[in-house]
Amino acid sequence: MSTLMNFINGILHLDKSLGVIIQSYGMWTYLLIFLIIFCETGLVVTPFLPGDSILFATGALASIGSLNIFILFLIFFVSAVLGDTVNYSIGKKIGTGILEKKDLKYINKEYLEKAHKFYEKHGSMTIVIGRFIPIIRTFVPFVAGIGEMRYLHFIIYNVLGGFLWVTLFLVGGFFFGNLPLIKQNFSFVLVAIIIISIIPAIVAFIKGKQSGDNKGNDVSNAEIR
Repeated sequence: MSTLMNFINGILHLDKSLGVIIQSYGMWTYLLIFLIIFCETGLVVTPFLPGDSILFATGALASIGSLNIFILFLIFFVSAVLGDTVNYSIGKKIGTGILEKKDLKYINKEYLEKAHKFYEKHGSMTIVIGRFIPIIRTFVPFVAGIGEMRYLHFIIYNVLGGFLWVTLFLVGGFFFGNLPLIKQNFSFVLVAIIIISIIPAIVAFIKGKQSGDNKGNDVSNAEIR
């Protein structure tokens, strides 16, 4: 429990945590950042890593000279695209059989099913839209691989989604992260970013539930007739 609380506390005070890391490890900070984004987007067992938050926080630190904004952009973009590509390849290798299994040892089946439904609904644009939704972001390329989406088709949306995601959050942090109001309430801003990011997933879930309820009502009415 204490480990979980420390992890949450670290995310909420990401600007301070990164500041300490930069002071302690210098240029190695870029490698750590690369690994975090790569793992969040490339491994279905690590959907909990703070992608959006770390983009915004490092952008804010870059605006005061602690990090280089151009190096950050390159690292984030490469790690995001490479992570999705690896995730897609793993999904393609495993195949459709994984969706039919009831128990998955290291993968959250509920998240996988949600990402699959999201993919079925939005098609190729899921690769782009999914970038902005925590957890869904991690499972979407995996599902695209399982669905045997053509690689050339996938890589185009992968690059587009990665570019838009990195640009929005990194540049947003660079220009707005050190405004007095935001700086004084940085923890609340990170929480707001997380909440705003998951709103599309919540809306999709509610619509899906309502659709399921309506189908259930139609079946009941048909039986009554």
